[in-house]
Amino acid sequence: MSGMEPLTWASFLGSWRLAPIWLAVCVVLAGGYLLLRLRGRGRSTVRPWRVASFVLGCAILWVCIASGIGAYAMSVFWMHMVLHLTLIMVVPILLVLGHPITVALESAPADRQSRARRIVASRPVGLLTHPAAGLAIYTLVIVGTHLTGFMDQMAMTPWLMTGEQVLYVVAGYLFFLPLLGEEPLHSDPGYLLRLVLFLIAMLPDTVVGIVLLQTTRNPFPMMMAMHPQWAPPALDDIHAAGGLMWAAGDGLMMFAAVGLMISVVTSPAKRERMTGTWLDAVRRGVIATEVGADPKEQLDPDSDEAHEAYNRMLQRLAGDQDKRS
Repeated sequence: MSGMEPLTWASFLGSWRLAPIWLAVCVVLAGGYLLLRLRGRGRSTVRPWRVASFVLGCAILWVCIASGIGAYAMSVFWMHMVLHLTLIMVVPILLVLGHPITVALESAPADRQSRARRIVASRPVGLLTHPAAGLAIYTLVIVGTHLTGFMDQMAMTPWLMTGEQVLYVVAGYLFFLPLLGEEPLHSDPGYLLRLVLFLIAMLPDTVVGIVLLQTTRNPFPMMMAMHPQWAPPALDDIHAAGGLMWAAGDGLMMFAAVGLMISVVTSPAKRERMTGTWLDAVRRGVIATEVGADPKEQLDPDSDEAHEAYNRMLQRLAGDQDKRS
């Protein structure tokens, strides 16, 4: 870190490196994805823009490691925060939108697809890909790497930084997979719940950002002691990183939530799944009871008969309220 030139636009743009291991990983990921997509192209439901999204995610993963972002991440803490946000939010979102699980399933021979889909939708896999698990992992990673002594340990152990980068991509992918993905998973939460989880996920970003923004002591003495002389003062650097985590982290999360909401508004099929299967089943059961039908039978909750039953129920509830008052 001491050999790095002062951070300027010229030094930032001129600090590219090959990062061969990360380049190989990204090439294998993108190449394998494209190969599977070509193998199942005759029956693939994954649109070209999703393919481009996955490839772009792999490209950005390598760029943020090989460019000035990765080069200066250990010299300036706020640049380290840029790396964090890119790895845990931008890259995973692009990878999830590529629907890699669907691509892999559709590339399999027809006689093996059903078994593969059962495995993906199984309960053990469902536990890992459940929205609650993704939220918990995301929160633990954000809090554990910023509000503990992890940063000092990483500064002293070079391989730990690579592990951190992998952890960020995996944690981000597991969080965004059940929220933005339309993969054939065991858990398929309603879009209202997905939006709520996006709002909840803003909490760890906000807490970490505010703590770093308002701290009056250096929480990473070992890491900051290794920074070059031209780097900003430790507290100024940490405060800038905290503000970045708070503003950019919440901003990216809100951007993803708005994108999801737009996709729901423009898709009739998604609007029907707004409340999720459980609440929808409750609604169907109530309507079936009102019309005297069997709740186990298929009943269209948007039919004229269902609307009339719903109006009768509202009138009855209004009448009961008038009697009590």
